[in-house]
Amino acid sequence: MQTRQERVYLETERHRIAGTLTVARDGYRSRVSDVLNASERDFISLTDVTVEVLDQDGPGTRHDFLAVSRAHIVIAIPGLPEEGPLEVAGAAVPPAGTA
Repeated sequence: MQTRQERVYLETERHRIAGTLTVARDGYRSRVSDVLNASERDFISLTDVTVEVLDQDGPGTRHDFLAVSRAHIVIAIPGLPEEGPLEVAGAAVPPAGTA
């Protein structure tokens, strides 16, 4: 199966997460929503991840890999911009490739 990488922003009740999700290039499971709604999967696998604790100052931590529980995801935004911050509910999300 051919795949592609898509940058995503996820938020749980306690964390802000920006990372890269691998999805199918075309057809079945080619959208971020398809992966999020896959009932047979309890965790979403991300690579090149930045994790920030909500309500806490600091740059966050970088990780090569992170598995996020689908049940804890409150917000999911596909297609993070490559340049410039993304404002979500007053919180700036760093652009892809920055810490």
